[in-house]
Amino acid sequence: MTLTKDSVIGVVGAGAMGQGIAQVAAVSGHRVVLSDTAPAALDKARASHRASFDREVEKGRLTRAAADAAVARLHYAEGAGDANLTAMADCALVIEAIVEDAPTKQRLFCALEAIVAPDCVLATNTSSLSVGRIASACQGPQRVVGIHFFNPAPVMPLVEVVPAITTAEQVTSESCALVRGWGKTVVVASDTPGFIVNRIARPFYGESLRLLEEGVADCATIDWALKSIGGFKMGPFELMDFIGNDINYAVTCSVFEAMYYDPRYRPALTQRRLVEAGLLGKKSGRGYYDYRAGAVAPHPNTDAALGQQIVDRVVAMLINEAAEALHLRVATAQDIDLAMTKGVNYPRGLLAWADEMGSATVLARLDALRHEYNEDRYRASPRLRRVAAAGGKLNV
Repeated sequence: MTLTKDSVIGVVGAGAMGQGIAQVAAVSGHRVVLSDTAPAALDKARASHRASFDREVEKGRLTRAAADAAVARLHYAEGAGDANLTAMADCALVIEAIVEDAPTKQRLFCALEAIVAPDCVLATNTSSLSVGRIASACQGPQRVVGIHFFNPAPVMPLVEVVPAITTAEQVTSESCALVRGWGKTVVVASDTPGFIVNRIARPFYGESLRLLEEGVADCATIDWALKSIGGFKMGPFELMDFIGNDINYAVTCSVFEAMYYDPRYRPALTQRRLVEAGLLGKKSGRGYYDYRAGAVAPHPNTDAALGQQIVDRVVAMLINEAAEALHLRVATAQDIDLAMTKGVNYPRGLLAWADEMGSATVLARLDALRHEYNEDRYRASPRLRRVAAAGGKLNV
């Protein structure tokens, strides 16, 4: 079954991510089947879609006729257990956006295999689980691929397409072409922990937490430095509170475990304690910051030298992680820089940033940290070291 603009698209899971993916496909002209075992989730998705399309019309991004046509292409499948999956029978592509648990995703794909056509593509929206592991439960693992959207899916331009070792090349190429047709920026990542974005972004949080734990600066100062001097859209503590400390911590733990407990990905005790205390960020009213009524926002220390020290350390760690991802062929240099600018709105691609700063400068900062702390956390990527020695560039 070839994926085309006329293909019926299935989405399993009517949470925020599933709603968004279904909306993207419907706006692009597809008939979409959205299923969930919870009727309340589907009712919420239906109302959310209508409200979202009304906003698009109000803002002039869609005509009323186009919005109404997209709403008409959305179908909501209810049913107990796997009964709601029967509506997926005519789908050429089914994307799951359910709980981030490998056995649960495996059970879903096994159930779908009994319903959909033999050449229907089964895609997982996982952000950190092994696509190959999910596919291994299927009789046809060659049709399973990762198609990882970023939240909110209608707004965020990046999609990571992740073929497993068992994924057929045609499935990968057709998935890329289809999602590009939806107006998304597509990058291809190898099936490694965290793929591109969630792997490379770990030091943005981890090294900032380390600076906090050492007492180098407080949350407000670190956030100020990385925004005002570094050019990032949000500071790491603001962003973790926005994402949810429980979610951010879970992704860090997942990558840490999957990378055989490499110290570069070690979670922070500070974040663990916040999660254990239920201080999850904005959604709970407190996290690194206090969002309750009457709370006073902390003022940063805007000392320029301190701010530059913070930026230099965090950016060096980020660049090193990008260089290591390139070294281990997680993705091409172009896709790595594209992923970090389009997926998490970094001010520039990290490999290009290294070339602007000079790889030797970045390497010197990492080597100084390695000497000071005597921790493998700060070991430089062989790719960065080679490029620095040769006076070459990473973003090639």
